[in-house]
Amino acid sequence: MNTSNFNLQPEVLEDDITKLIPLKEGHFDALYEVASDPLIWEQHPMKDRYKIEVFRSFFDAAINSQSSFLILDKNTNEIVGNTRYYDYNAEKSSIAIGFTFIARKFWGGLHNKSNKKLLMDYAFKYVNTIVFHIGAENIRSQKAVAKLGAVKTKEMMVSSNGVDLPHFEYELSKADY
Repeated sequence: MNTSNFNLQPEVLEDDITKLIPLKEGHFDALYEVASDPLIWEQHPMKDRYKIEVFRSFFDAAINSQSSFLILDKNTNEIVGNTRYYDYNAEKSSIAIGFTFIARKFWGGLHNKSNKKLLMDYAFKYVNTIVFHIGAENIRSQKAVAKLGAVKTKEMMVSSNGVDLPHFEYELSKADY
């Protein structure tokens, strides 16, 4: 396994359902149009992320991470949402996938599983473990990562804007994938 070539933001990851492209500043308005739906954030620890000033902070962090992707529907090029890698740890051979949200019209379909599979297939070329951090109230996301085979490994607090929020950590090992 060669971790020296692990590019956290490859140009394109795609399958028959979704296409992931590196997030760019020019995507802000179109992505905010999706993110401005309060129901997307209803189970999320940051329930006010639909507000433009709160979303701007989220978006800027995504851009600065240089590991964030715009999720597009492969057939229509419609924006599905956003996702990213974070917390890469070469020593532990792990990386986290998260900060994902998708438009409600794509809930319950194949897009979330597709984008996660693209990210996992790529990451498992370089790491042995993928981690997911999910808000304690975010039942939808907990069920989604469990369907991928991830297992809850701990409960933790995550600080966001000076507020500690309860989260669960899930792990998926390459061996179990």
